[in-house]
Amino acid sequence: MSNQPGGSTAAQPDRPEAVAPVDRMATATDAPGDDAATPAGNPALAPGTLALALLAVGWLVAMLWSTREAIDSATAGVTAVSLSAFALPGVISAALVTGAAVGLAAGEPVTRRRDRVTLRFAVAVGAGLLVGLAAALTINLSYADNTTTRTIAGTAAAAAIIGGALAGARNGAVVGAVASASLGTLVFVVAFSVARDPLFDLFGAGDSQQSLVSAATWVSRTESLLAGLVAGGLAFGYLTWARRRGAARGAATGLRWPAYLVAGAGPGLLLLLAEVIIRVGGRSLIDLAAALSEADAVAQTSLGTSRVDNGIWVLFVGALTAMIAFGRTLTPAPEDDAAEPATAAAPKPAIADESSTGTTAR
Repeated sequence: MSNQPGGSTAAQPDRPEAVAPVDRMATATDAPGDDAATPAGNPALAPGTLALALLAVGWLVAMLWSTREAIDSATAGVTAVSLSAFALPGVISAALVTGAAVGLAAGEPVTRRRDRVTLRFAVAVGAGLLVGLAAALTINLSYADNTTTRTIAGTAAAAAIIGGALAGARNGAVVGAVASASLGTLVFVVAFSVARDPLFDLFGAGDSQQSLVSAATWVSRTESLLAGLVAGGLAFGYLTWARRRGAARGAATGLRWPAYLVAGAGPGLLLLLAEVIIRVGGRSLIDLAAALSEADAVAQTSLGTSRVDNGIWVLFVGALTAMIAFGRTLTPAPEDDAAEPATAAAPKPAIADESSTGTTAR
């Protein structure tokens, strides 16, 4: 039989064995200790939960005390209703953040012992319920016993329970970042009241109604912008603390950019959620205050719109600030010069010796 090339019995060249391509992305990101190597079932733990819970409880007590002082200082029942409506947002926001912080402090030990999501959620909701009952009892015992008081107490209790439910989320570090950033934002807003009058003069507030409205708009935007920067910075700082603490303990946290995005936007989301609670649970009080006079109706409508705008500003500015801060910490993956493509190291295919095959054919 012929051994010529192309014949049925011609020698076939040796083919190189298939070599799996090297995944540089996997080798670059799956290094030991890197966040990408963290298993999906290992949520990041929240540091400093007890201190955060104590600070939040202290802020709630301060809000309840200041509201009671303002209502007691009123000389008439009409003024007391109006002051109660003005103070309601501060109490609700404080109760919401406190419920989240206390719920996180109660539910985090459950996660550290065993990853049981259902038990963690139940414990967090129970802690929020206790905060709500304590706040409602404090309001009923220290405030005047009337419909206004009961509205504030019931709405504050509902806000605390909702905050506890939010604390039942699986990633405790993100919840802690949202709670701490929200608390810092609330404190900043109250402290910013000192700068409102100078800013009114700076933005050209005069005797005309138009100048006052324009100055108030710019003051509100400045406050919202700075509050968003505070929220995003605090959220980024808390998550950075959580990741470094986890790395010091030899456990990867798995905190990537979505965690920073949610944490930065969280304070704005809580402010918007507080506004929903106010308009649902405190609707009767808001309507009662708006019915006092035309000026009160305009004031309540304007304040509600301002709170919504402030929440939206804090949401977007906080998320953007946290993302930019996180992006500045990223470094490009080191190039592995020693690693060559697998195809370059593959053996060359053997070529049949035409001279030898030709001579054998002859």
